[in-house]
Amino acid sequence: MQIGLHVMNFTLPGGPATIGPELGRAVRTADEIGIHSFWPMDHFFQIAVAGQPEEAMVEVYSTLAWAAGQTTRMQLGALVTGVHYRHPGLLLKTVSTLDVLSGGRAWLGLGAAWNEDESRGLGVPFPPLSERFERLEETLQIAHRMFSGDDSAFAGRHYQLEHPMNLPAPLHRPPILIGGMGERKTMRLIAQYGDANNFFELSDPAALQHKFAVLRQRCDEAERPYEELVKTTFGRLGERDLDAAKRRLDRLADLEVDLAIVDLPDLADHSTFDYLAQLVELAAPLGRPTPKLLG
Repeated sequence: MQIGLHVMNFTLPGGPATIGPELGRAVRTADEIGIHSFWPMDHFFQIAVAGQPEEAMVEVYSTLAWAAGQTTRMQLGALVTGVHYRHPGLLLKTVSTLDVLSGGRAWLGLGAAWNEDESRGLGVPFPPLSERFERLEETLQIAHRMFSGDDSAFAGRHYQLEHPMNLPAPLHRPPILIGGMGERKTMRLIAQYGDANNFFELSDPAALQHKFAVLRQRCDEAERPYEELVKTTFGRLGERDLDAAKRRLDRLADLEVDLAIVDLPDLADHSTFDYLAQLVELAAPLGRPTPKLLG
């Protein structure tokens, strides 16, 4: 099992001028200690679980491109891009460019989105949920085409691309991670189009086990080997208790989780990385053999 890093809190005592230096130190240190990947969230405003809307929130693809220049090994992806935030042709061009400039380290993280307030706040149209899922499926179809070099016209209900040329092509096909835990629509899309899922860790292990069981069922329905999927979860870092962390990672390993993404609560707390390094060591021998997509 590997450990990924998520950051959602960019409000620092020194103000905006300290975000770059502190985040730079964080991603460079993460790269050095063996963190697998960096997953900032794709939001325009701060979300309620982390603070107030008026608090600092950086734009994700600017951040990922900047992080690529700070690191040499870590994989890079958004956790996750709301499908209506960006036109799919431009989104896929962005991720492809990130892959080229980072030396083949980009992932595409996608979801149906939920935060209406930030969309309305910046004037981004916010379609109904059913339409967002339709747009998500079309975007996934376009991604498979553009990442594979197919520049033939795409004519969908919501998107029409006359010539989706994607040059320079990504150095490798960016793996597609789909976030969300909906058992009917989201898991069908994961099984049909995704390379990886992302589920929230749940306080009840049996509930998370149920979610993975449903995902396996969706893979069976799609005639897709469940074992092909990279299983990922997201959770808070938690207290710095190595015994509790070992029990937590053991539970995730029992569910065949390949990548446990944890949130860094405080960029300015440099001591956190000593604990993260210990988590990397604890996780390394757990789980199944590392899927090829994780590198």
